[in-house]
Amino acid sequence: MARTNLNSVITALITPFTNNHKLYLEGLRKLIEFQISNGVKAFYICGTYGLGPLMSLAERKKVAEAVIEDVGGDATVIVHVGTTNLDDALELARHAEGVGAQAIASVPPYYYAYDDEAILNYFKRLTSEVKIPVFLYNNPARTGIRISSELLRRLAEVGVIGVKDSSFDLVRFYEDLITVTGKDFKFIIGTEALMLPAMMAGSTTCVSGLSNTFPELVVKLYNLIKTEAYVEASKTQLDVVKVRKALHLTPPIPTAYEVLRLRGIDVGNPKPPMRRLSRNEVELVREELVRAGMLR
Repeated sequence: MARTNLNSVITALITPFTNNHKLYLEGLRKLIEFQISNGVKAFYICGTYGLGPLMSLAERKKVAEAVIEDVGGDATVIVHVGTTNLDDALELARHAEGVGAQAIASVPPYYYAYDDEAILNYFKRLTSEVKIPVFLYNNPARTGIRISSELLRRLAEVGVIGVKDSSFDLVRFYEDLITVTGKDFKFIIGTEALMLPAMMAGSTTCVSGLSNTFPELVVKLYNLIKTEAYVEASKTQLDVVKVRKALHLTPPIPTAYEVLRLRGIDVGNPKPPMRRLSRNEVELVREELVRAGMLR
């Protein structure tokens, strides 16, 4: 099985679109350059921030191809393949492996209320279909499915290599850590808001939406934790939460596009029905980021 380098913050990369709702690949290239120049060495694509559920299969494949080509050998790419149906997920998984992704990830199939056996069977098919690592993306707020620690243990037994946990439940995350004890299983916290406590307890790294806009801040926190500079890390964790709060004054995914524009990085727009921010909303966020010392 291919090895995945997770020695980096992982940016939950947004997907740029043009005004007429087509993929904006030049904007994607600029965003990747901005990320790598600020110390990011791994990307999680076509997930929640990446608008995977809003895109067609053809669009998702094109994004995977473009990101993998743009990063070359300079970064790890994890492709999210989760959909509402197994056939599409398998097609995206095979494609991701074929174009050179280092790993794939998937939410459980959503909309219907699936039981543990159905979810287990879904991931059995994924792990049997590709040779690259398969991660579970645990996001109950989006899927309506809560993955218990016991189900996570069973998923590890059928070949799931790790979990990106976006439950925002740190106690449950700790329970997962003590339930799934295989040394090769990777725990990844799915929010920069909990990076310090999660990594101190055993999370390998963090998948961050905030690092789209301020990668240097999230990379700084990651490096402080890795070097065990915990006093400074605790201060930086609070800075991260402060900036994150500013970006959540308005819908956070569209906000990422506007803040990048304020930083001189043109990434176009999100895909409808995700909307752009109003001028007043952009100004609200800008003023808060100026107060936080992140923008001039």
